[in-house]
Amino acid sequence: MIDKENNYEKIQLPKVNKTAKISRGALQTIGGVVPIAGGFLSAIAGSWSEGEQEKINRFFEHWVRMLKDELKEKEDTIIEIMARLDLQDEAIAERIESSEYQSLVKKTFREWSGAESKDKRTYIRNILSNAAATKVSSDDVVRLYIDWINQYSEMHFQVIGAIYNSDGITRGSIWRKIGKETARENSADADLYKLLFRDLSTGGIIRQHREVDYNGNFIPKKSKRRPNGSGPKPPVSAFDENEGYELTELGKQFVHYAMSDLPLRIEFTDETESP
Repeated sequence: MIDKENNYEKIQLPKVNKTAKISRGALQTIGGVVPIAGGFLSAIAGSWSEGEQEKINRFFEHWVRMLKDELKEKEDTIIEIMARLDLQDEAIAERIESSEYQSLVKKTFREWSGAESKDKRTYIRNILSNAAATKVSSDDVVRLYIDWINQYSEMHFQVIGAIYNSDGITRGSIWRKIGKETARENSADADLYKLLFRDLSTGGIIRQHREVDYNGNFIPKKSKRRPNGSGPKPPVSAFDENEGYELTELGKQFVHYAMSDLPLRIEFTDETESP
């Protein structure tokens, strides 16, 4: 995968036959960056011709650059987390040194490919920052939040944000709140929107709004009878204006962890950036 944000050229490997040979120089490029791979890459030399040297070199150069950019993103994320934590607080200092917290960090960076946008990287930073500073959710639940970053799209998170603190909001109102234009009922956008709600409902993040009693028990809805002879029940619109939605407790805690940004305690400047 090539990072489009940095306008990397899309490179395709050349087609070769069995008698062509790989340029050892091209493989040494990546072998030097990933030492453990050097011997293996040298061992497989034997597929491309000398005439394809330049194209092969460019392919590896872009690959190495992508790996370096990913490492830079991880480094920046760790710095931003540390800049938001009160390391003078013994509880926080003990927490970030614990094996449980380190396990969360390792899981996050193993699955870094899911943080393919700036917003998702911010969510990851917030989750790790809040997981160090608070204990609202257990670590098992925090691991689930990290999985959600990889599993769901930015539009899923826009819908979650639109429902937060707006219990009873309808699909139609959510669509407008996230800034979408009117769409036909038989459009791909409508199908995608319905699929998105199925994803979030099945995932235990949202549910249809229901009244509760003093003890938090759901109050059964009164059934509505359709008049005789009224015909079949009409299909529910993708942009329905009747049924309201709300976040589950898991959904509300996810917003607290992923969408609540701890304020900076330390101001810093990235010295590697050009002035």
